[in-house]
Amino acid sequence: MKLAVAITGASGVRLGKRFIDLLPSHIDAHIVVSDNALTVENFEHGRVTLYKDDDIAAAIASGSFRIDAAAVIPCSMNTLAKIACGIADNLPTRMAAVALKEQRRLLLAPREMPFSAIALEAMHKLASLGVVIAPPVMGYYAEHDSLEAMERFVIGKWYDLLHIEHDVYRRWGS
Repeated sequence: MKLAVAITGASGVRLGKRFIDLLPSHIDAHIVVSDNALTVENFEHGRVTLYKDDDIAAAIASGSFRIDAAAVIPCSMNTLAKIACGIADNLPTRMAAVALKEQRRLLLAPREMPFSAIALEAMHKLASLGVVIAPPVMGYYAEHDSLEAMERFVIGKWYDLLHIEHDVYRRWGS
């Protein structure tokens, strides 16, 4: 599976990094990290292709690259608004625009709370186009005993939505 992932914003960058770190080894991951996210965290990965935020000529900016799915984790409200309005002025928004254009699975993990009416309207618009809106919401029925366990649950749910086989959390009834 070929997966494009963008990490935007500042708050929640840890979840984006963990999402990448826990990916099964058979996933061909292509990662773009926004300048704002890089301000908060430094990235060091060996088994992913890392792109710069302004690299509009990157492979993941083209529909002919043929990704299977794309995700923006976390998705800043600025990025969400741009995607909803069709603005593709950096690599994360261009990657999302290409996923929409090519009718590929696109997952956005909005990171702010509470959501404004404007953000909810943008999410509704994107959801009506088939975009999966999946903020990092804890499933308390899983009885997590640590922050890491909560993160693994959320990341596992995102993998489920992207059709990525995994064993990062214990499923209900298992």
